[in-house]
Amino acid sequence: MFRKTLMAAAAVFALGNTAQAETEITWWHAMDGALGGVVDQITADFNASQDEYHLVAVNKGGYEDTMTAGIAAFRAKNQPNIIQIFDAGAATIINAKGAVKPVQDLLEANNVKFDINDYIPGVRYFYADSDGKMIGMPFNSSTPLLYYNKEALAKAGVDVPKTWQEFEAAAPKLKEAGYTALAQSHSPWIFFENFMSRHNLQMATANNGYDSTDVKILYNNDELKDHWQHVKDWKDAGYYGYYGRAWGANQDAFVQQQVAMWIGSSGSFGGLRKSAQFDFGTSTLPYWKGVGEAPKSTFIGGAALFAFAGHSAEQDAGVAEFFKFLTKPETQYYWHKETGYVPITNAAYELAKKDGYYKESPDAEVGIQQLSEEGGEWTKGYRLGFYVQIREVIYREVDKMMNGEETIDAAFATIEEEANGLLKRFNDTYSN
Repeated sequence: MFRKTLMAAAAVFALGNTAQAETEITWWHAMDGALGGVVDQITADFNASQDEYHLVAVNKGGYEDTMTAGIAAFRAKNQPNIIQIFDAGAATIINAKGAVKPVQDLLEANNVKFDINDYIPGVRYFYADSDGKMIGMPFNSSTPLLYYNKEALAKAGVDVPKTWQEFEAAAPKLKEAGYTALAQSHSPWIFFENFMSRHNLQMATANNGYDSTDVKILYNNDELKDHWQHVKDWKDAGYYGYYGRAWGANQDAFVQQQVAMWIGSSGSFGGLRKSAQFDFGTSTLPYWKGVGEAPKSTFIGGAALFAFAGHSAEQDAGVAEFFKFLTKPETQYYWHKETGYVPITNAAYELAKKDGYYKESPDAEVGIQQLSEEGGEWTKGYRLGFYVQIREVIYREVDKMMNGEETIDAAFATIEEEANGLLKRFNDTYSN
């Protein structure tokens, strides 16, 4: 009896030592609901795949909440090892001196093979520096897509529009068939940032902000203002449904079949498959034929994972090992299938094709195809400080334009003035 007790105690002691031997690394993220469940599964799979590191994933609220928590933790010298930062917040963490270790340096220092060309074209450089070094690891990468109700378009006798000219021809027929033709979610991302990328128009000075924090916005241009004049005209004619700034309100109009087409994120694909009680398809983001150099590839949305500085070599090695696991074709394919976000590597994309996923779900491939379209000088991304606040200015001015409270010219003049004021304040804060 004594021997059995001693053996049991030894086993518990050994297990305790094993647990203590594992190096713990922490990951703060903004994924909740079903997405959070997929993050938890990836975390569990990584922990089960090896016994040197134990990853703890913690949801810290939404994107802005997570970034705010990370900044506060860094200032208090209590930062996590990994933090998820969304597209609009990337400039803040990248320009905070000493805050993060470039993911490319981290991987190479820990003997993890890295080649930026292994990543699909549309994600390679969005979180890179002006020299092309990857600073953040792309994670939940998405692109804006046109979702369409197949029955609605068939009832109206129209094809899926590839250009805005084609949309203008189809919209009256869709209205006659009983539908509002179009709605979209996230005006700053889709109808500002991605308008510029889709038409290969420069979004900001200093190489879209990659080369310097001393930068000015270039939204107040004839091409973008003309687009918004059309949008306002569509709304007034009953072709465009504007349900405010809330993402869900605009998407819900599509789910409820009030709207025939909706522009949203490729990352919404998985959720729509469960919520939409009708047959829908996806297509690429429409463009204006004859404007700029359209069609070019789009900017990604979503977020990346950044490795905070200030941790031990053992923990940094654990972060590198997790990033290696995260970018495995099998992990990326799982993430892609479960969420609708694009797989970030060419190998994961090839695995999905080889497995026959796109024969089963051809609409799931459209986002990757769009991000793999020909790029241009202004399609790799942007790096603008206080862009979260700039998006808020855009939202406010879009509300005023759509409600007839302000002219297109006046709204864009305000966006330019306030955005440049925010960019100057960011430069004053981070350039020293």
